This record gives sequence, structure tokens and C-alpha cells, in this order.
Amino acid sequence: MKIEELQDKRIAVLLSGGVDSSVVVYEFARLGMHPDCFYIKIGPEEEEEWDCSSEEDLEMATAVAHKYGCRLEVVDCHQEYWDQVTRYTMEKVKAGFTPNPDVMCNRLIKFGAFHEKRGHDYDLIATGHYAQTEIIDGHKWLTTSPDPVKDQTDFLAQIYDWQLKKALFPIGHYMKDEVRVIAEREHLVNAKRKDSQGICFLGKINYNDYIRRYLGENPGDVVELETGKRLGAHRGLWFHTIGQRHGLGFGGGPWFAVKKDIERNILYVSKGYNPQTAYRQDFAIGDFHFLTPDAGTTLPEKVTFKIRHTADYLPATVEPIAEAAGNAAFVIHAERPIHGVAPGQFCVVYDEQHHCCFGSAEIVER
Repeated sequence: MKIEELQDKRIAVLLSGGVDSSVVVYEFARLGMHPDCFYIKIGPEEEEEWDCSSEEDLEMATAVAHKYGCRLEVVDCHQEYWDQVTRYTMEKVKAGFTPNPDVMCNRLIKFGAFHEKRGHDYDLIATGHYAQTEIIDGHKWLTTSPDPVKDQTDFLAQIYDWQLKKALFPIGHYMKDEVRVIAEREHLVNAKRKDSQGICFLGKINYNDYIRRYLGENPGDVVELETGKRLGAHRGLWFHTIGQRHGLGFGGGPWFAVKKDIERNILYVSKGYNPQTAYRQDFAIGDFHFLTPDAGTTLPEKVTFKIRHTADYLPATVEPIAEAAGNAAFVIHAERPIHGVAPGQFCVVYDEQHHCCFGSAEIVER
């Protein structure tokens, strides 16, 4: 969308307190625009038990909004987060899968619950994501950022098509270093603040502590896949991910987590620095979510993809497979074996040039 087309639009900016969304506000201010800003509250249920940075986030957001003469409103989506995103996370890990809460937070909270509470009053919802949009043949597509390290299209690949139509990413064309330069030049209060890591609301909370709080522990055996030898015990399959090497706690390694038997509560591991059992080249994805369904609901034969947040886009061919209830399902045939392919992970699919994002789907067992 061209700058001149924004002047008569009602724009809401999701201001998190971080440097990226703060530069979004600056981008509007330099055009003489003063959009309404919103801080989404999704912090932990009992703040005294968690080391959370939400208070500092709100202080930063308040300072930036004031600097540019924008109104700031706090929108409490706390309950929606815990009812929807936390439930999704716990159900997935309990079933032995590898979920991604941040992906679902974008769909259910930032472009979901917020929209229901305040976003419906606005034409566009602007965020500090490193992503872009582009109109191609009359359809709006999610396209990648020029910064391959910071690109966040993988975190946005599950939003609905109507959400994409309202999404605006004003800094998506920048490199991260350029955003930092702007923030320092404009003396933003958070110019040197470090980027947040991990799950969007957890701050310094340990992920395993988060899981333990809701699921507790469920001890079971750890077994060497190749020999069937019992090596020890785990405290719960949900504390381990396929491809994990660190934190297994066994001598004589290294050891990689390569398989979970949910029914028997067994974690299978393989020994070595690069065991072949830790790799897969072909895997299925089910119920594919197309970001721009108006442009078609099929994938080309040749694509690129990623299964985790990384700068690498991996070449592959796609094979359609039959799926019940009309859901689109495919087998991904990667050009080379991939480490740590796990059921429940999102496989995000792009065109061959890794420019347009088609959408994503969960990796499934077949």
C-alpha cells in the first residue's frame, strides 16, 4: 500500500514497548500521522510468581506514544491468551507434539481477540513484524522481509485471510540494523533495548517451568532406539523435543531425542554427533492453511520451506495426498535430509524464490 493511500485510513498500531513497533510509530509521525496505539496485555496469570517484563514494556510504549502525540490504550487480552493460546500449547505438548505459541498468538490474539475488542474500528492494524505485503494479480500476499535473519513471515503464516487484508507492516522493508539506526537517531527511549526472546509473553520465565506448572511431571523410560537399551528416565515427554541434544542428562553421548512413544511414555534417543535417525527428508503436512485462498488452494510442485525460525529456506518438491473432509494435505520431499522434523511443528511454505508465503500446516505422523 502506497503512503498516500494511508492518509484517509483509520490505523491502529500495536505498540509493544520494543524498538520495532516504536519505529512503526515514528514512520507514521514523520508523515504527519498520529495513529491510535494499543498495548495488548497478555502477561502471566499471577505476576508475583513470574519474572515478567510487562510493566517495563508498558512504560516504554507510553513514552513512545507520548513522544509522537499518539493516544495509547491498554487492551486486556489476558484471559483470551490463557483460554486459547495456553490451551493450544498444553494440548499439543501433552499429545507429544511440538507447538508454536507465538504463531497462534498472532492469529488468536494480535489479529484476533484485539480485533474483536478494538480492531474492528480500524481499517488497518499495523505491527512491528519483519514482513511485507504485496498485491499480485489483485490479491494481497504475505511476502518476506529483505532481512533473512529477522524475517517473521513464519510467525504470521497461520493468520486468516481477512486478518492479512487488514495487516500493515511499516518496517518490513528495513533491515534490523536500519531500524536500530532510526531509533537511535530519533532518541527513542528503547533504542538500545534488546529484542525479546522465546514465547511472546514469558519474558525471563523458563519454558519448562511454564509447562510444569500446567502439566506437572510424568516420568518414563529413556531408551536407545537402535539397541532397545534403557538408559534412564525422563520427567515427562513434554519437556523434550525431537532433535534435542542438550539437557538430556546422560553420559557417554552426545544423545539426540529422535522419537516419542506416547502410549508407552518412552523417549527414544540415538547416540552420536550426527545420527541419521535425527534426520528426515520426506514428511507429511495436513490441513494446509492458505494465506491467500482467493488466489488458489493448491501448491506448486517446486517450493521452499522452513520448519523453524531460521534464515534458511530449504528447497523441496510437493506431492498432494488425499485428506478427509476436503482438507489440503501434502508430502514435502526436501532436497536434502532435515534435522529435527517433529509432529506438531509448523512447516511454512514459500515459492521457489522464497518471496511469497503460501501459508503453513502442521507436520503430521503418517
